[in-house]
Amino acid sequence: MSDDEYIYSIALTQVPGIGPIWGRNLINAVGDAVSVFKRRAELPQLMKGATMRVVEALDCPEALQRAEKEYEFVVKNHIQCLTINEEAYPVRMRECDDAPIVLFYRGSAELNSLRTINMVGTRNATDYGKQICLRFLNELRELVPDVLVVSGLAYGIDIHAHRVALANNLPTVGVLAHGLDRIYPSVHRKTAVDMLANGGLLTEFLTETNPDKHNFVSRNRIVAGISDATIVVESAAKGGSLITADIAESYHRDCFAFPGRVNDEYSKGCNQLIRDNKATLIQSAEDFVRAMCWDAESQSKKSEGVQRVLFPDLSDEEQAIVSILEKGDQQINTLVVATNIPVHKINTLLFELEMKGVVRVLAGGMYQLLG
Repeated sequence: MSDDEYIYSIALTQVPGIGPIWGRNLINAVGDAVSVFKRRAELPQLMKGATMRVVEALDCPEALQRAEKEYEFVVKNHIQCLTINEEAYPVRMRECDDAPIVLFYRGSAELNSLRTINMVGTRNATDYGKQICLRFLNELRELVPDVLVVSGLAYGIDIHAHRVALANNLPTVGVLAHGLDRIYPSVHRKTAVDMLANGGLLTEFLTETNPDKHNFVSRNRIVAGISDATIVVESAAKGGSLITADIAESYHRDCFAFPGRVNDEYSKGCNQLIRDNKATLIQSAEDFVRAMCWDAESQSKKSEGVQRVLFPDLSDEEQAIVSILEKGDQQINTLVVATNIPVHKINTLLFELEMKGVVRVLAGGMYQLLG
């Protein structure tokens, strides 16, 4: 992808009145961000609903200047700029209507990991919540050793989940409510630095962005959107983790919650989610793996060296995936579109096919049909 496309993609996020949904629709209408700006006069003919007001909004040199400045920072600091149509962009997030046009990422973890969860909860984590994080991730490491753990680098459950993941050698990504020129809260800087070696930091926000309250709600949609499942560890009756759970539900993603005593302030939110059928009750990693249909025994074994089963008994959905792969190696988001199978489900199906020796995963999230 050209430097201009990165710059114009960033610029599109800075045009007043053009949010992620409109921005994405504009790109889809003309093919790329550069054309959105340079062919803006043609937009009313190319896209339904594009008025002269949109054309006038895109005549915004300030947005382009800001984008050029940001891209200089990105290049200088070896940050990945991920536009929505790039292969490296999180495919789970791309499924969401309000996915950011651009994400900024610094780290080593694969954002399109085969298994991705997020763990969220109150900033006032109790010993009970901390013990849940510790026990759950200890168990999960044994059952699903390649899982990516996502959270928000905030006080409480978030930072504890990151630290326990690191202690268990599980990659962990923090989604930020500000740019990559700072760490908030600053006391979590050491953990954030440690995460770069086994995980990373991800954001949609440009540098010089303050961690304002409304940014955390935007951040929460990314936490939910890049994950197969949301796990609420502890929450009061109101809180950001409940917002994340609601967003996960709107994205048709799985949501789980740990129950607590009825009188405990920081279990009220979890108990409400379970009561209202917005989250599945879990008490252990084994409960979670079973609910997600992630084969615990198979996950603990490395896929290398698995022999293909002769004439394996494939389900209709597995056969649909195989039919697409017969045309050549495919990226996972291509398989999602071609088969019309949701990404969280296709991940499970691809793993089962891998364990049967039918497919293998290649670099960059590509899948190959074995002979």
